Amino acid sequence: MTEFPLWHLALLSLITCCIIMALVWLWSYKIKNAGVVDIFWSYNFPVIAAIIWIHAPATQSRKILLCSMVMLAGLRLGTHLARRIFRHLHEEEPRYAHIRKEWGSSAEVKMFFFFQMQAASNVLLAIPFFIVAMNTSPQLNGFEYAGAALWLISVAGEAIADAQLAAFKKDENNKGKVCDMGLWHYSRHPNYFFEWLMWVSYFVFALGSPYGYLAIISPAIILYLLTKVTGIPATEAQSLRSKPEAFKKYQQTTSVFVPWFKKG
Repeated sequence: MTEFPLWHLALLSLITCCIIMALVWLWSYKIKNAGVVDIFWSYNFPVIAAIIWIHAPATQSRKILLCSMVMLAGLRLGTHLARRIFRHLHEEEPRYAHIRKEWGSSAEVKMFFFFQMQAASNVLLAIPFFIVAMNTSPQLNGFEYAGAALWLISVAGEAIADAQLAAFKKDENNKGKVCDMGLWHYSRHPNYFFEWLMWVSYFVFALGSPYGYLAIISPAIILYLLTKVTGIPATEAQSLRSKPEAFKKYQQTTSVFVPWFKKG
């Protein structure tokens, strides 16, 4: 296997993710459902992990641990999203339909560039992976073990939150209601919280490598996106449109983000 320098790994990852997202955009154009971008945004991280596995100079044990974490998390989330989206593949999710309506006649062109920006975000967020990929130290260290432990907690928490929400929605008696069971009783977005915590775990993992402190960029970006841009604002806006009274009441009794900081 040919070992690549850091910029080669990043460039190959960017080209690959951009090609994938271009193909996904063509599919979304055909079926008129931009929601499929979420599936492949998640799947692109295992693709980057595979590139690191094949071409990074890091020691074998380090690559096994890091790439396993990234692949398992990306495949779990992507598959969870695929199961949800494929149930109504030819009916676009309301938040994307709302964006499409706002963009009007230029929606498809803007969607293409939106998909490409998602590919670029994959590579930008993968900074911790690239940092670790350059570490040729023969032994794993305390930061890497701590990061792996935090990763396990975060992935388990997100999977539990996703399962609880799926079970709630599956019950026909809950139609028009807001999920307030399990972790959702304490936070309006426990899935987003644990997603962010997972990126914190990658940052902790990267601290065991030279220049690992630069990996703080990833959880910082994720926190900003989730709380200010595409995560919580878009989700809550849609909930207020679809079930205004129930969701307003829910907002008054729950924390917006951290599960154990319940209001009231």
